[in-house]
Amino acid sequence: MTLTSFVRKNAFRNLRRSILTVLSIGFSLLLLTLMMAIWRNFYMEKGSEESALRLVTRHKVSLVFSMPSYYREKIRAIPGVAVVVPGNWFGGVYKDDKSGNFFAQFGTDPDEFFKVYKEWKIPDDQITAWQRDRAGAVVDSELAKKYGWKIGQRIIITGTIFPTNLELNIRGLFTAPQPTQAVYFNQKYVEEAVPFMKGQQGFYTILASSAADVPKVNRAVDDTFRNSPQPTKTETEKAFQLGFLAMLGNVKAFILSICGAVVFAILLVSANTMAMSIRERTREVAVLKTLGFTRGTVLGLFVGEAVVLALIGGIGGSVVAYLIGMGAAKAGGFAGALHVKVATMAVAWAAAAFMGFFSALVPSYTASRLGIVDGLRHIG
Repeated sequence: MTLTSFVRKNAFRNLRRSILTVLSIGFSLLLLTLMMAIWRNFYMEKGSEESALRLVTRHKVSLVFSMPSYYREKIRAIPGVAVVVPGNWFGGVYKDDKSGNFFAQFGTDPDEFFKVYKEWKIPDDQITAWQRDRAGAVVDSELAKKYGWKIGQRIIITGTIFPTNLELNIRGLFTAPQPTQAVYFNQKYVEEAVPFMKGQQGFYTILASSAADVPKVNRAVDDTFRNSPQPTKTETEKAFQLGFLAMLGNVKAFILSICGAVVFAILLVSANTMAMSIRERTREVAVLKTLGFTRGTVLGLFVGEAVVLALIGGIGGSVVAYLIGMGAAKAGGFAGALHVKVATMAVAWAAAAFMGFFSALVPSYTASRLGIVDGLRHIG
């Protein structure tokens, strides 16, 4: 029998305890993998090259406050600005107010919208149809699949913020690099129904001419409106999205606290399992030493068992997390942050192996130093 097979057989000597340990570690690694995926997708991913050229301008105080429509032309005149489109959040209800029926609805300018979002794919004839229909709308293709919407279909969105309902004709389906779960319609549709919305915009999305122009445009826009009644705050598209996330609280601290708790739980479970296993096999350790096993070999055998159990649980948990992430990625929006990449899974496996190693180090080292006579005399 080789040392590898010895470790494998002894890792599952007590089958019930080993299975419970693997399941506990697997569930912990499931949470850890999802938390690492959220951290990576929110704070480490840079996005596409096109998204890096986009900036968002909003009211300096809050998104709740609007800005005048003439800001658009002033922003367009700033050197380095290629295209500017307005945006307004509608916030209506489709069917009912259940969370499963929630999706984003934005009013914008159909003539230039896809000049800003160049990487979003949609046939030219659908863009033209949207531009010609004042009540037209374009829909994320994944959202259309969810509700079974087809081009030409009419959908009704009940207004909650604004005193009007949207009766929109679906004129196009677009595909974004990451599902947006959003509907875009002509902002003039709302302006005609709600008089106080005329001449007001919630935010502006800016496409810079080049990467070098991004910081220049960022400063120039805010400097232009610094002393106006409605000062602005301009930031990259990524920073703007993280601003929404920040409304939920200190998300970074939340993720780190969960990761810390998960790591502690894995260490506790693995250490408890190995301590019980080694204590039950005290006489076996003495016999192994009698047969010529060195301290280092005994130490390696027990540590190896802990690493095997931790890795099995870690691989199982991360695979389940990967499957959950695949489903979340199709949902889009903030749920898309649960998308797990192979690199994240590899980090989770390494974390499981290290935690298995460190959790078994102390009891294994103690067992390796046990004297032969003391071990043979042990009762328990």
